[in-house]
Amino acid sequence: MDRYTAEVSRIDDLTHDVRTIELRLIEPSTITFKAGQFVSFEVPKAGAPRPVTRPYSIASPPGRTDRILLLLNLVPGGPGSTYLFGLREGDRTQFTGAAGAFYLRDDPTKDLLFVATGTGIAPLRSMILAQLARASSQMVTLYWGLRNRRDLYWQEEFRLLAEQHSNFTVVTTLSRPDPDWTGTGGYVTALVEKRILVVNNLAAYLCGGSAMIRDVTKALTQKGLCPIYREKYYDE
Repeated sequence: MDRYTAEVSRIDDLTHDVRTIELRLIEPSTITFKAGQFVSFEVPKAGAPRPVTRPYSIASPPGRTDRILLLLNLVPGGPGSTYLFGLREGDRTQFTGAAGAFYLRDDPTKDLLFVATGTGIAPLRSMILAQLARASSQMVTLYWGLRNRRDLYWQEEFRLLAEQHSNFTVVTTLSRPDPDWTGTGGYVTALVEKRILVVNNLAAYLCGGSAMIRDVTKALTQKGLCPIYREKYYDE
């Protein structure tokens, strides 16, 4: 795998524990990847004799080759997020990649269903932006599960994308909604069970916790056969 040196060009705090870090490529100056793939960092781990490797999905689309966007969830004591949350604008870092078998396939015969929980949205954002850039007529649906209102981010971006692309639909659901929440509540599995009626013309991409992946896979397979691509997502 190629090794890259990059500079932190921008940091944005999206919620109380989620931020994005934009990395501008220095050497090499560009990167080629498939939408959905990840890069890996070697980071120190307390008590470990050597660094450990932690993968992070690229949240930006592959059309932008001079920089990548990472989405991070702060996990207290987690070696990956501790290292990356410690970076500041102007700092340099190194990573390897891109890699991973979870990437957007090019199949114009299938409508696309994306299901995410938490920061599992990262590779799906890359896939959705890449797919919408193709100007295809395929239907693109995103179901995204978060806990409560303070965990919301990227809502305006996806709303604008849905306005600009009539074939794109997005639903964010909160599993622990605030009392004044007027949007969709419950788990994303319920959305799949209730709103996805047929799957013979569908390709599904799932990224999030293992329970969601298990439950959504079961819900889809009960409706029939379709390609299901999965990536278990966790942060440390």
